[in-house]
Amino acid sequence: VQLQASGGGLVQGGDSLRLSCTASGRTFSFYNIGWFRQTPGKEREFVAGINWNGATTRYDDSVKGRFTITRDNAKNTVYLHMNSLNPQDTADYYCAADGNKAGIIQMTAGAYALWGQGTQVTVSS
Repeated sequence: VQLQASGGGLVQGGDSLRLSCTASGRTFSFYNIGWFRQTPGKEREFVAGINWNGATTRYDDSVKGRFTITRDNAKNTVYLHMNSLNPQDTADYYCAADGNKAGIIQMTAGAYALWGQGTQVTVSS
């Protein structure tokens, strides 16, 4: 499966954005998907994840209550709905796929074997 992230942009603090992670390949529904973000000089950090059927989600504390991750397997797409954005959310956002059969949502980047290219999110104050 190949992943492509999109939907980033420049917004003002308090605004919303929806990122999309679209996959090619018929086995997309087998994968747990994670969203990560990275700023220059820092390691890639976990933002949110969703298991293969959408029944389980997980969030970093910094985005709980503001971000929501959903998926539509019929469209091979996972969404990251981001509300109440603030300048600390500015980063390159990446989606990644993990095929662990237990459906556990991993929070470390090393657990994900497949990555899409990043989409840039910039939040001005």
